[in-house]
Amino acid sequence: MARVFSGIQPSGELHIGNYLGAVQNWVKLQDLHECLFSVVDLHAITQPYEAGGLAQRTEEMALSLLAAGLDPDKSTIFVQSHVAEHTELNWLLTIVTPLGELERQTQFKDKSQRQESVSAGLLNYPVLQAADVLLYKATLVPVGEDQLQHLELMREIVRRWNARFGADFFPEPQAQLSTARRVLGLDGQAKMSKSLGNTIGLFDPPDSIWEKLRPAATDPARKTRKDPGNPDICNVFTIHQGFSAPAVQADVAHKCRTAGWGCLDCKRVLADNMIAALTPMRERAAALRADPRRVRDVLRAGAAKARALARQTMAEVRRRMGLLPAEA
Repeated sequence: MARVFSGIQPSGELHIGNYLGAVQNWVKLQDLHECLFSVVDLHAITQPYEAGGLAQRTEEMALSLLAAGLDPDKSTIFVQSHVAEHTELNWLLTIVTPLGELERQTQFKDKSQRQESVSAGLLNYPVLQAADVLLYKATLVPVGEDQLQHLELMREIVRRWNARFGADFFPEPQAQLSTARRVLGLDGQAKMSKSLGNTIGLFDPPDSIWEKLRPAATDPARKTRKDPGNPDICNVFTIHQGFSAPAVQADVAHKCRTAGWGCLDCKRVLADNMIAALTPMRERAAALRADPRRVRDVLRAGAAKARALARQTMAEVRRRMGLLPAEA
């Protein structure tokens, strides 16, 4: 049984892009491996953010993960900043991390170009990612293709730290690539994002799901109902692959290619399937909101479990790096 670590930033409530891209896979992994899932609030503060709403967004994200199917009896679910060892190991790993490698990270270059003043926190984001995983000696990291460069840097950090302070202490984590196709926003142009207003929330009521899905972009070749389309380039069909059964997907693809129905018909079937899948999650979210102590209890217990593992790792890290023990 592998040990898995993955995290998600506290953007508030989950949307279907988060669910299909990551969380749906996490729910499956918790039945196969020892899993730790974290709301990574320390990553969220590496870019400008509203401090007044961070705690609420963090708790809402944790609630969303539980409603989506993460089970605290199967997984360790916690908030990153509740385990201080994340930041300690982050600092200790910086001493073996080449500056040039950090500056070459594609995500750093993309994000830094959009900021007038670039923080050291944004530059060191991948080092904190490495600390998140290595703190628990996780061997499997579920990622999308956009995170592979960060994972390879993580593996390089492991090799450099082990070579300097003790061979094979940290395992080299392996990527588990998501098989889900990337879900674009409902505009079919940009990444699904709450800030762009192109999402469907995981807990949206049925009427809202249909209102948002109805005008969603499809294959531009389908200008009329009689025009055949290509489901392979249609974002609505990509969403079908997350919520519709294989037989339904095959029927949808055939009717699209042969102009056997219009895009509105395709969306109505998708809406029905989404509503059927999301209704139990919305109901679980409502129950959790009615009893907020349940979420806080899960996070408290998860942080305690995570700290126990983290302290074991850090005791050995400090010893190998030659730091004076506090009790000396």
